[in-house]
Amino acid sequence: MSHSPAAESIRQQLEAIEAQTLSPHAQLARCSAGRLRPEPEDDLRTCYQRDRDRVVHSKAFRRLAGKTQVFLAPAGDHYRTRITHTLEVAQVARTICRCLRLNESLCEAIVMAHDLGHTPFGHAGEKVLAHLMPGGFHHVKQSLRVIDQLEQDGRGLNLTHEVRDGVLKHSKGKGAVLSDNPNLRATTLEGQIVRLADLIAYVNHDLDDAVRARLLRLEEVPQPLLDTLGSTLSQRLRRLVVDVVAATGRSIEAGQPAVRMSSEMQEALTEMRDFLFQRVYESEPVRAEFERAQDLLSALWHHWHRHEAEFRAKHWPRGVAEEEGLDRAIGDFLSGMTDRYAIRMYKERIMPREWPIL
Repeated sequence: MSHSPAAESIRQQLEAIEAQTLSPHAQLARCSAGRLRPEPEDDLRTCYQRDRDRVVHSKAFRRLAGKTQVFLAPAGDHYRTRITHTLEVAQVARTICRCLRLNESLCEAIVMAHDLGHTPFGHAGEKVLAHLMPGGFHHVKQSLRVIDQLEQDGRGLNLTHEVRDGVLKHSKGKGAVLSDNPNLRATTLEGQIVRLADLIAYVNHDLDDAVRARLLRLEEVPQPLLDTLGSTLSQRLRRLVVDVVAATGRSIEAGQPAVRMSSEMQEALTEMRDFLFQRVYESEPVRAEFERAQDLLSALWHHWHRHEAEFRAKHWPRGVAEEEGLDRAIGDFLSGMTDRYAIRMYKERIMPREWPIL
């Protein structure tokens, strides 16, 4: 884009609007700590708007449409994928940000990038790569690797410090919903919101998908949880968002700005997550599919180690340095796959060929 004075003033006006309208506790674009590699500012967009656009136009983001959330390679059209999960997190996070007058552009950029490093087959894929790869594997660190090194044919996306920090601090697993540990908590309120919005979104949409898959009936959810959180998806989302906005607002007013929830809602949300782990994520039907997915990725891992020369010629990811080694390159290749691509490659490379009947 050209750097004409008129165009330059557009970004400056947007930054001025942020300073005039956002909360004193919002992260302003013009106060960003910058990028790993300094570069000129854009004419029309703030740095966080630019980050969001870079992520949305990346190959890794598009592949999220082919990576499933819980139900692997589903035949139904209405099960969540990583990309619909990302959009639902964005809706929750932006609503909370807007109510608290925080920076929606920063929040959205973090959300769009937070799962770029996720494997095919959800956490099943992550688990097998964590076992196979020397030094382990975690989708959060892989997301940063995609952002910093693998995207754009090895150039990376060069996102701002605040977006990278929010991506790095978003994951919880079975850990605390909220944390005061500075090593686990994002440095911006926007990043803290994404961590919580991620949980709010997946607990609610995974429950919805589990009912759709007939793994459980809504009536089986403990009634006290439904009484607190709500009996419908929209009720649960609204009550949780309202609670986060109110509790965080009180924290800010008390001079201790941090993203908070009421103890009642936090306890209910944690119990709902625990219920889903017991009845859905670790249930026998889901575990059986996870084991198949793990066997598939494990077979591909060993196959490409046996065919190193072909892998180097055809599949070595751009951005992976030679000194990082074959394990790292194959791990990057497998983690970037969609479910369908992994299944297709397994059929083509592992399964015996069907010979024609003469």
